[in-house]
Amino acid sequence: MSRLLLILLLLVLPTPALAWWDYGHKTVATIASNQVSPKTRAAIRALLRHERAVATPTCPLHTLEDASYWPDCIKGLGARFDYAFSWHYQNVDICKPFDLMAACKDGHCVSRQIDRAVKLLKDKKVPGHERLMALAFLTHFVGDLHMPLHAGDRGDRGGNDVKAAYGIVAGRVNLHLLWDGPLAERAITTPPAGPMALVAALNTAERAQLAAGSTEDWSRENWALARDTAFTVALNGDPCGPVPARATVSNTDIEALIPTVRGQITKAGLRLARLLDEALG
Repeated sequence: MSRLLLILLLLVLPTPALAWWDYGHKTVATIASNQVSPKTRAAIRALLRHERAVATPTCPLHTLEDASYWPDCIKGLGARFDYAFSWHYQNVDICKPFDLMAACKDGHCVSRQIDRAVKLLKDKKVPGHERLMALAFLTHFVGDLHMPLHAGDRGDRGGNDVKAAYGIVAGRVNLHLLWDGPLAERAITTPPAGPMALVAALNTAERAQLAAGSTEDWSRENWALARDTAFTVALNGDPCGPVPARATVSNTDIEALIPTVRGQITKAGLRLARLLDEALG
């Protein structure tokens, strides 16, 4: 009940863009942590020992799950980390041909920062506390990229400017917030619930297939999902059509979207595990 009240409160208050909220990000991290090799797991534990040198006591780095939320937590630390704000998303226009380069000028976008974090993790000459921050950014940004509205938009800040109703909750909700929080939490907690349940039905070959691809492949995939699912559902079948005064994602829509969101979080966890093994294993 307390969790439900918190969700309802957040739905009616102005909220910054936090992809998958903390629950979704930590679910991605837990999936990855359980998929990586023992050598990678040991390397992660070793990097987490550099937490004190990072010097963000209000944003802990005790576990990979902590690290998954750290890049959102540090937004509250002001100018120290404000350089990273634009790293969480890439506004690739869903109403034009896919063009990642235009959305990633100078590397300031989520897919390029994933690639950068992997390079930093691989380089053992980089100081331990910097590699720990790279671990946190990588863990978080793989989750961000798989929230479709961090991968595609239509000049509306990834749906932040699209007022929306989530089922019967009209409130001060927007399309981005809807996907970030209540929809993700509904999907993860739908039985069979929890991180391990999301991957339990997949065999080894299926997990490897889902984990394959590059950040550009994943960018294109999630850009298409923003267009063909997130905006199409909310805008009455026309993702590039007129925006109503309040878009509606009905209870029927929510039920239909649950498998898609579960799939996104599962893929994020498996892909993160692959990248961690490549960098640390």
